[in-house]
Amino acid sequence: MSLDPNVVQYLALAGAVAGGLALILAVALGVRLRRMRRAYTVLQGEDGKTSFVDAVARKTQEVDALRADVASVQARLDQVDAGLADAISHIAVVRYDAFSDMGGRLSFSVALLDDQGDGLVLTSINGRSETRTYAKGVKAGTSEASLSPEEEQVVGWAMRDARRNRT
Repeated sequence: MSLDPNVVQYLALAGAVAGGLALILAVALGVRLRRMRRAYTVLQGEDGKTSFVDAVARKTQEVDALRADVASVQARLDQVDAGLADAISHIAVVRYDAFSDMGGRLSFSVALLDDQGDGLVLTSINGRSETRTYAKGVKAGTSEASLSPEEEQVVGWAMRDARRNRT
């Protein structure tokens, strides 16, 4: 049995095309393999001691440790804030002349309040021959003792400062 020469030519052409495609595919796969090896070398590290994966894992541990530290500092800051709420931190002073015949605004009232408006008002009334000092307790910005206009003014100023700091 003999083959038709046209069939042999077609088979040879098909074989050449298949071989060419195989060669192109082999070159493309070789280039891809070279790129993958280069990427693998980058991941493994140039010196072979520290890999990229190890470095990322170490940095992740460091970030986790920093997050824990930040959470600890935030908890301590919250404790300090809670403690400072009871500290006297809002202070206002009013100086005035208690008597019409006195000058120099030697009398004064000072409010010493915490964040809730609790604290005291100190008033010093200076006259020609004597000085009197009074202390009045303040709870939530008001006092059981009657307050003078100057004392009410100084408590109002200190409370305004307390309200401004809460927002």
